Amino acid sequence: MMSKFLKEVVVILVGKQAEPITDLLDNKKYVNEFLIAKKLGLTINQTRNILYKIADHGLVSSIRKKDKRKGWYTYFWKIENLKSLEFLKDILTKKIENVNNQIKSRETKVFYICKNCNIEYNEENALLHDFTCPECGEVFVKSDNAKVLKELTKESEKLKREFAIIAEEIGKEKEVSEKKRVKEKNKFEKDKKDRRKRAKKIEVKPVKKEKKAKHKSVQNKKKQKSKKVHSGVGKLNKKSRKKGKKR
Repeated sequence: MMSKFLKEVVVILVGKQAEPITDLLDNKKYVNEFLIAKKLGLTINQTRNILYKIADHGLVSSIRKKDKRKGWYTYFWKIENLKSLEFLKDILTKKIENVNNQIKSRETKVFYICKNCNIEYNEENALLHDFTCPECGEVFVKSDNAKVLKELTKESEKLKREFAIIAEEIGKEKEVSEKKRVKEKNKFEKDKKDRRKRAKKIEVKPVKKEKKAKHKSVQNKKKQKSKKVHSGVGKLNKKSRKKGKKR
């Protein structure tokens, strides 16, 4: 079903000839544009023109990688499912609105037709031409609004069913997108916590060394002071002993 909708989008934007490109564009990984061109049997410029037309509406995204040996850039493309479905939903909304306007018009107005030319006119335009076809001169006959209304109602119901399916697919895509976003957010938060833990470990180690160094320096100072005190006491004892001898 998704493939059908994506093909419908591509046909609206580029034309029937570009329809096969949807089978080559993945929505999970980026695909090499040269590979796409090869499988489509087109030149790289023709392929790029198709992709650029779709990209103008934001329905495909791309990344580029530089060829280290040749030095040029190669583009890789991916289709955006959610945006494509929303684009198609907008198209269908306009179609449904247009059909409903026609139904309303048929229910309230009278139309005339030239059976020879199969050209239909509303009552105002028919009156301007005196109810005579300007192409062949045939007199207009009243259109069968009941038949046209039946066809328009069928078309409206068909479009509404398709709209409901697309709305359901959009809901699924949003759910997948939300799960992916939450997963990426959780991964980011986990990586952030891990980085903080590593940073804390790096910060703690020097602090411990500094504390040890300070502790050692304090102990050394105390030892030096005690040595000075002991040496001073020793000198005093020597002096007192010398004085005692002299006496």
